[in-house]
Amino acid sequence: MVSFGFPAAVHTERCPYMPKLGAEPIRKAALINATIATVGRKGSLDVTVAQIAREAGMSTALAHHYFGSKERIFLAAMRHILTQYRDTASVALKGAEAPRDRLFAVVRASFGAENFARETIASWLNFYALALVEPEAGRLLRVYHRRLRSNLMVALRPLVGAEAAGIARTLGALIDGVYLRAALSDDIDAHAAETLILDYLGKVLP
Repeated sequence: MVSFGFPAAVHTERCPYMPKLGAEPIRKAALINATIATVGRKGSLDVTVAQIAREAGMSTALAHHYFGSKERIFLAAMRHILTQYRDTASVALKGAEAPRDRLFAVVRASFGAENFARETIASWLNFYALALVEPEAGRLLRVYHRRLRSNLMVALRPLVGAEAAGIARTLGALIDGVYLRAALSDDIDAHAAETLILDYLGKVLP
């Protein structure tokens, strides 16, 4: 073969499911959002990686490449919801200085648009079930409960003193109950949920 002095062509065709450089964070986020949407619509953890990948617009092979298993995708989605809640609460608390304002900010964060979206609610409640059998999911759920209790206690102590622990416990149970009610029916929205909790606070706060 005659050589014209040019380097030999290098075969660079990419395997269809090989990840592109820089695409990983975007694709992981898409898979996490797809997991929340798929589980939320199904109302169950009985979904496949293929269904999640299809929702995200990518191959099953890519989903397995990024997360390894369906359980890890679930855990990533659970962490995403927790991070979203933490960020919402942090923003709400920045502008609240008085204890009562801080308390109301925590409540409003629980029912913010991002946290109280129907698919997010349904997914979150299914992750409660996952926490019964998956140790890491159980740990994440405990992190959420501790964070919520801590935020409530900081706001409640100056207002009700020794009664803060009991009220914080009741508030946590009420918030969980409202989420359950919202997942099972359409008769409660974010405004109604927030009003229910604030009505309770109106009865127990001085």
